Amino acid sequence: MGAEPLVWRARGVEWEVRRTLVMGVLNVTPDSFSDGGRFHDEREAVGRGLQIAEEGADLLDVGGESTRPGSQSVPAEEEWRRIGGVIEAVHRHSAIPISVDTRKPEVARRAIASGAAIVNDVTGLRDPAMAKLVAESGAGAVIMHMRGEPATMQADPRYADVVAEVTAFLAQQLESAVAAGVPREAIVLDPGIGFGKTPAHNEDLLRGLPGIRGLGRPVLVGVSRKSFLATVHPKGDTRRLEASLAAAGFAILQGADIVRVHDVVETVRYVRMLDGLLGRG
Repeated sequence: MGAEPLVWRARGVEWEVRRTLVMGVLNVTPDSFSDGGRFHDEREAVGRGLQIAEEGADLLDVGGESTRPGSQSVPAEEEWRRIGGVIEAVHRHSAIPISVDTRKPEVARRAIASGAAIVNDVTGLRDPAMAKLVAESGAGAVIMHMRGEPATMQADPRYADVVAEVTAFLAQQLESAVAAGVPREAIVLDPGIGFGKTPAHNEDLLRGLPGIRGLGRPVLVGVSRKSFLATVHPKGDTRRLEASLAAAGFAILQGADIVRVHDVVETVRYVRMLDGLLGRG
């Protein structure tokens, strides 16, 4: 993984990625795959955001549009209505860096103005307007790979070589973003586990993380509660905690620097122990 830690910069925040960073998930939606509707009320969402900070997360990822398989896009105004007050309130009451999970430049712009430091874009900054916004605002960016759109991405996804194709996409989008003015140090890469991939593709990507890490930027992995983990859990157990922790641990061993999770307390304890055993800290 190299002697010198990678640096990630986002609007005045800087991490030397020596240990695993934990990104806590806050879905302010009625239809997310795992916790849709649970924090749809603004007051409850703000409370959960502040709780995630208290539980030890390094970052808070706030989203107002579900990108689960089969989901439909919502208008920008509705997406902002869901998350705007939450971002403003959490930013006002906590120092935790906030990431906005959106593919719409207009939503990202308003989120940054309200205190968000990072744009987590499931479309990988393919929209030039999003890359321009990130470059001009000084925000950090997560470039993720997704095959197709959420509504159709799980309709028979096929790859000749999933690791090679996802790595090539991330390399291309990384260089495209840099060419658009986004500092290289602002960018994190995400292979997009579960976004247009079969369970076998997801497993191949986890094993192939060293190649993605070889692109020279920190790698974020989101395996928490994903459906490909369901085979080792009883039917109806949507939390899938043990499998989520095992998959996150394997991802870290393969080179992941950041894990995006729903179960913050358990994951923070797990990764701190793992980091200690690995001599990371």
